[in-house]
Amino acid sequence: MNERLLQFIWQFQYFQKRSLLTTAGESLQIDKPGTWNHHQGPDFSEAAIRIGNTRWVGNVEIHIRSSDWRKHKHTTDVNYGNIILHVVWDDDLPLYDSVGNCVATLVLQPLVPKLLLERYRQMMETMVMIPCHPFLPALEQLGWFAWKERLAAERLERRAKQILTMVASMSNHWEEVCWQMLAANFGSKVNGPLFEMVARSLPVQLLARHKHQVQQLEALLLGQANLLAGEYEDDYAILLQKEYRFLKKKYRLENVPRSPAFLRMRPASFPTIRLAQLAMLLHRLPHLFSTIKETGDLRTLMDHFMVTANDYWHYHYRFDETAVYQHKHLGKQMAENIFINTVSPLLFAYGMYSKIATYKERALHWMYEITAEQNQITRQWQRLGITQHSAVDSQALIELTNHYCIHRRCLDCAVGNRILKNDVL
Repeated sequence: MNERLLQFIWQFQYFQKRSLLTTAGESLQIDKPGTWNHHQGPDFSEAAIRIGNTRWVGNVEIHIRSSDWRKHKHTTDVNYGNIILHVVWDDDLPLYDSVGNCVATLVLQPLVPKLLLERYRQMMETMVMIPCHPFLPALEQLGWFAWKERLAAERLERRAKQILTMVASMSNHWEEVCWQMLAANFGSKVNGPLFEMVARSLPVQLLARHKHQVQQLEALLLGQANLLAGEYEDDYAILLQKEYRFLKKKYRLENVPRSPAFLRMRPASFPTIRLAQLAMLLHRLPHLFSTIKETGDLRTLMDHFMVTANDYWHYHYRFDETAVYQHKHLGKQMAENIFINTVSPLLFAYGMYSKIATYKERALHWMYEITAEQNQITRQWQRLGITQHSAVDSQALIELTNHYCIHRRCLDCAVGNRILKNDVL
């Protein structure tokens, strides 16, 4: 037994409540368990109980053992002066108030179903990533819908708070934040940090001066990423080198400290291709964040992002290496990835910043229109029978896995709650 589980049992009243008695033998009736207090002070406030014929309203404190009251030094703490009930697992030491009266105490150990404790033990001790896997699906379809929507919103809000910290550090320059986040997203997991460094070295105001010349944008991005260093025979590479040398001197640019990775990467995701596509996006949408904010329809906005690198790249993946013709169009899967990981969180963050709920609602609505992601986490949930229809589902399950399952926060989870309650009372 641990105190968090005991708090959970009291909060949801998952114990036998008929004919309750205090340790002093007085009848006890619980009208209201109270509100769980996450801050300093008693565990539950504004509880309402009846002891004998007297109704009491006040605080409830939870402990594994009665003696924990003294161990935690509550006796001299004024925050614990209005305790109407002490709830414990083991009554090892009678508790008295400051004037010598016995504090009403309820022992839960004989009242809690053994099946609840066994299920909790199973979930805590299993070595698999999803601890409740033997009990799934556990929730009805409507329950899963509500829980996944809450998780998706929770994930958006958590990421939005990180974005707002970034915005504050950049003097509320939303276009700059948008540019850096998009660049990192284009680099994906392998080259994302490097792409973000490139973006930081090239402010949006600088890039806006070259928005009509896609070759100059390419030269800046590829050059800053150290992809124009070396001797080339290719006329296009030589042209970009010339452009970059001029622009680097003009703006006194310094290259980022390392080069992007190509190893074990699909050619379509090579950093050369992604940077060329990113240059085309800047060419087409010089005001990225304004476009995101002002476009209400997802498909219209996504069409703007479905860019194609210029013609040279249809025959190349790297300089001086001719390849079979392949249209270097940003694929639907990559575009949706950008919307899931950058566009929607950014818009949600702006809704929090501006206090305009419409932006937050739109960000979540867009997630319903985007295909569910396929990755190790989502496939594992699929094997367990949990269906996914949209990015809300997949993002919710990623949030559930990373912030609940892995940390065994089953008591904070709607699924874990249902499993512990189901058929045990």
